[in-house]
Formats: sequence, structure tokens, C-alpha cells
Amino acid sequence: MPSVLIEVRQQYSPEKEIALMEAVHAALREAFKILPHDRNVRLVVHEPHRFACPPDKDKPALYTHISIDVFAGRSLDAKRNLYKAIVNNLESLGIPKNHVKILLREITKENWGIRGGQAGCDVELGFKVEV
Repeated sequence: MPSVLIEVRQQYSPEKEIALMEAVHAALREAFKILPHDRNVRLVVHEPHRFACPPDKDKPALYTHISIDVFAGRSLDAKRNLYKAIVNNLESLGIPKNHVKILLREITKENWGIRGGQAGCDVELGFKVEV
């Protein structure tokens, strides 16, 4: 049940936007073993002057920041696999690996209000968090 926010510095075609969102979601399915329909991915396009990026990037228009909120409990190996899968998937869309920043925030289940206002710790999720 990850919640993903992808932030970019340029406008893409609708098809490319969907591909970017799918690239991150596919990495989550692969690394964290989430269910295919468990999709909560948002894409925000910033005007470049409103989204500063590190000055060492040779293609600043392609700088991409990804924030992912997840239930706490994934292993370090699963996280490493996620990071690699995301940058590999985005590289196939033309975004250099060193132009992607990923921020993973782990939040305990009791701090999620889901499925009609229930605490996440009170819900049968249908998947394992501990991967």
C-alpha cells in the first residue's frame, strides 16, 4: 500500500507520464511484492524555477525526485532492490540513473488510516510487509 509521489522538472506527454508512473509501480511490485492493483502513484510537474536540483546534473530537466511512504518492515535488501529497479526502469525511459533521487519513508501501520478509516494495523492487508 505504498503512496508514491514523483516530481519532475519538465512536461512530458501523457503516454510518457503514464510510463514514468508505471516504471516506479513495477519496481515496487518487484522489490516489495505488492499486489498489482495496489496502486497509489502521483506525478507532479514543477516549473524548473520552482524545483531546484543539484548543480552537477548535466541534464537538469530530467532530474526526478521520488518520495515513497510505506509500511515499516521491509528488509535492507528489499530496499536496495527497489532503488536499483526504479533507476533501471527510469533509465529505459531516458532518465539518467544519477538524476534520480529516492526518499523512502517508513511509517508504522497504526499511523495509516485506510479502508474506510481503519488503522492499518487493524486491517488484513493481503500481502506481507516483511520481504
